[in-house]
Amino acid sequence: MNQVDYLRISLIDRCNFRCQYCMPEGAELEYALKQQLLTDAELLTLIQEVFIPVGFTQFRLTGGEPLLRPGVVELVKAIASLPKTQDLSMTTNGFLLAPIAKNLYDAGLRRINISLDSLDPDIFDQIIGNHGRSRWQQVWDGIQAAYKVGFNPLKLNVVVIPDVNDHEVLDLAALTIDKNWHVRFIEFMPIGNWQLFGDRGWVSSADLRQRIRQQWGLTESQIRGSGPADVFQIPGAKGTLGFISQMSECFCDRCNRMRLSADGWLRPCLLNETGQLDLKTALRSSVSIHYLREQVRDLLAIKPEINFKGRDSGTSGTYSRTMSQIGG
Repeated sequence: MNQVDYLRISLIDRCNFRCQYCMPEGAELEYALKQQLLTDAELLTLIQEVFIPVGFTQFRLTGGEPLLRPGVVELVKAIASLPKTQDLSMTTNGFLLAPIAKNLYDAGLRRINISLDSLDPDIFDQIIGNHGRSRWQQVWDGIQAAYKVGFNPLKLNVVVIPDVNDHEVLDLAALTIDKNWHVRFIEFMPIGNWQLFGDRGWVSSADLRQRIRQQWGLTESQIRGSGPADVFQIPGAKGTLGFISQMSECFCDRCNRMRLSADGWLRPCLLNETGQLDLKTALRSSVSIHYLREQVRDLLAIKPEINFKGRDSGTSGTYSRTMSQIGG
């Protein structure tokens, strides 16, 4: 396996969207109370004194929706200023991004992924569970603002859902032709939404690549990311196309990440719940930092076994948490 040096940090479990693949319709979600979330000080302690010493150097801020976290710009600045932070990025739905994009960039954030599952406002609102005023334009404004202030390349995440947005694949892929935007097509996952998954299935990355290849041609890109995406490019395009194929193609051997939930649970593998550590409770119980560090080291040592042996539970089992609660 690759060295595990990438930590996805959920800042909050709440979100201003209710996307069907993340917060399934009808699911009763119990949001964490403020006192149940890691404080800024606790999070910085874990990053500085536990995660960096055991080898983590790349951090991605997620949610829920991370821009709902009070003081998010100051937190970004604090993490970016740590000497051992080699890369700091964020995944957001973009709705609140436009007014603070420059502040985030100035604070030290350099890479950003924005969810854009449709170019059709009506379909977009259907996917995000919005039944009121359309939110597509504000997300699009956030994307434009991020690009303007310097988040370049800019990544757009697309979860492909059969019979909902899969007919837009070519239109979304075309966004990479004239701009240095990187579109990432993500296979729909059964994380806390197995009923929806069972009804609709998923579209394989191979099928998406074939559609794009027939339209423009497709070549493997020389630009590689640090994550699980297989990266391709439309000939002559400025941006790239990535395919994250967690359902159709096992990439456990390339996994370099763990996830820290907003309430302090460290999860070694997205596709199963084996081996999770409750770091927040341990930290608040005055467990020594040295002991916490050793616990994380031990978990890193058995991560390959957890990944491969527990993978099947991710396609057939159930979860005690939805994706929004795990930390996207």
